[in-house]
Amino acid sequence: MSSVVNDTHHEEHPSGIMRWITTTNHKDIGTLYLWFAMIMFFIGGLMALVIRSELFQPGLQFVDPQFFNSMTTMHALVMIFGVVMPAFTGLANWMIPIMIGGPDMALPRMNNWSFWILPFAFSMLLSTLWMDGGAPAGGWTLYPPLSLQTGDAFPFLIFAIHFMGLSSIMGAINVVATILNMRAPGMTLMKMPLFVWTWLITAFLLIAVMPVLAGGVTMLLTDKFFGTSFFNAAGGGDPVMFQHIFWFFGHPEVYILILPSFGVVSAIIPTFARKPLFGYSSMVYATASIAFLSFIVWAHHMFTVGMPLAGEVFFMFATMLIAVPTGVKVFNWVTTMWKGAMTFETPMLFAIGFIIMFTIGGFSGLMLAITPADFQYHDTYFVVAHFHYVLVPGSIFAIMAACYFWLPKWTGNMYPETLGKIHFWLSTFFVNLTFFPMHFVGLAGMPRRIPDYSLQFADYNMIASIGAFGFGFAQLIFLYLIIKTIKGGKKATDQVWEGAEGLEWTLSSPPPYHSFNTPPAIK
Repeated sequence: MSSVVNDTHHEEHPSGIMRWITTTNHKDIGTLYLWFAMIMFFIGGLMALVIRSELFQPGLQFVDPQFFNSMTTMHALVMIFGVVMPAFTGLANWMIPIMIGGPDMALPRMNNWSFWILPFAFSMLLSTLWMDGGAPAGGWTLYPPLSLQTGDAFPFLIFAIHFMGLSSIMGAINVVATILNMRAPGMTLMKMPLFVWTWLITAFLLIAVMPVLAGGVTMLLTDKFFGTSFFNAAGGGDPVMFQHIFWFFGHPEVYILILPSFGVVSAIIPTFARKPLFGYSSMVYATASIAFLSFIVWAHHMFTVGMPLAGEVFFMFATMLIAVPTGVKVFNWVTTMWKGAMTFETPMLFAIGFIIMFTIGGFSGLMLAITPADFQYHDTYFVVAHFHYVLVPGSIFAIMAACYFWLPKWTGNMYPETLGKIHFWLSTFFVNLTFFPMHFVGLAGMPRRIPDYSLQFADYNMIASIGAFGFGFAQLIFLYLIIKTIKGGKKATDQVWEGAEGLEWTLSSPPPYHSFNTPPAIK
């Protein structure tokens, strides 16, 4: 055995492009995931700008309705499966082994494979833009019979979704195996940092629900090409059954996109408040409760399909119940900041922005949970405003916060702080300019997924489109800043963020015993 170890120790490591293709190092793979997410972020963002250009004023200006529908469909698939999930998987790859004191991920070769599936999956998905019949235009929910009217692109879409799911499941198995088997001696489950906890729970959600999506889209495939009638009423099928299958995947998926954000924010807030996280164990239990409840609320997306009253009442109350553990988390973050020696570096700004704007999204979600009210809101721009408040200042801001927070650790260089703050304030201003007016047009009755609209919605749509372009261009600052930091800059110290223990609090929450009655002095 020792000779084997010595042989591998002296092995030549490939360099250049082969290093990245063949790597099994968790940091390299984490970097690949993050860069992939960045590329897809700009591709998905361009799709959003096509949508907002068309909606800048009433009338059809730039694209035909079919292509507009393709853009809404592709924008969602790219942003969810190509940006948020790979970015969080990248953060998991980078940070989980470091946080639990493990040497690497448990299954390094599978780790490499689960990444390299993604570029192929998205090449397949994006190639549909050049196919006869156009890209998929059935909405990201792929509801039949609309989604079955897609032309040549349909099998490519389904195959791409299968690949994305395969990648996610392998990544999740790897996270579970790593966390359960590779923690340093003495690190019990209740001593793990919250980022690790949120990812453990997220990984179980992924393993549970990705096969449900795979089953649903496979049934769509057989309905289109193999003569089955799962969702075809003419053959005894039921299109509403697809909605049940889809949302049984789709609702836990929403929490897959947000739980790792909670972990990131729970690492950042204590660092810049210079206090340990308030209520560590309640945060763990709240995360687990949210994950459990996410499985029993799926039909709140379907209040208008004509389900029995008892079903509507159950799904309404179960959905409202999720507000309780979510509220626990928000109050714990706020209490962590209370009387702390706070400083407002860029990661902290993004974390605080996350808490405020994610809470707005949570409140509009509570409105949508109320069945009789949902009949009015359903399929309007109010719903678009709601989920974008959860996903943009939620997931995306948390990913940006994590990048600013850990970039000095990753690169050894400090990013330019002033530029980071400019990026934060521009992003925050434009994200609200984009999505807040959507609440108003939605409440006034503007339907979603529509390329043209009545004149009374013109002003707010114009404001939203201006906001979208502003937000998009602000992200170029982020890209520039990351490249600049990787290339060089002021050297980061061992203790990147000044203050009592600095980063150590993120690596051992709950932290070692201290007297925290008096906040430590800021250097």
